[in-house]
Amino acid sequence: MMTIKLPGIIINYVDASNEHDVKSILSCFSDDAVVSDERETHRGKKKIEAWIVKTIEKYRFQFKPLGAKEDKAEVVVSIEVSGTFPGSPVTLDYHFNIVNGKISSLTIS
Repeated sequence: MMTIKLPGIIINYVDASNEHDVKSILSCFSDDAVVSDERETHRGKKKIEAWIVKTIEKYRFQFKPLGAKEDKAEVVVSIEVSGTFPGSPVTLDYHFNIVNGKISSLTIS
């Protein structure tokens, strides 16, 4: 099994996501964080919380990190996402920016 070196906050995000633990997922983000997913942008914790709840209900997702690369301030993690959606599983790139140990932005592509 390949071990991927991930920053602790990303490990927390993946673990909390797999448990569908909204509060723990949300705690990974800074107060003014921005999430871009499915051509929508969610700014701030209230909007991000709504996005988390909606995506859990819609997709019942599970994450499996496959690889990671660091590019300046950004960590790009390839994650196999499985769930209740057509074409499951898919591999998506999660672009994390981390500031002071919290996710300040996440773009999923």
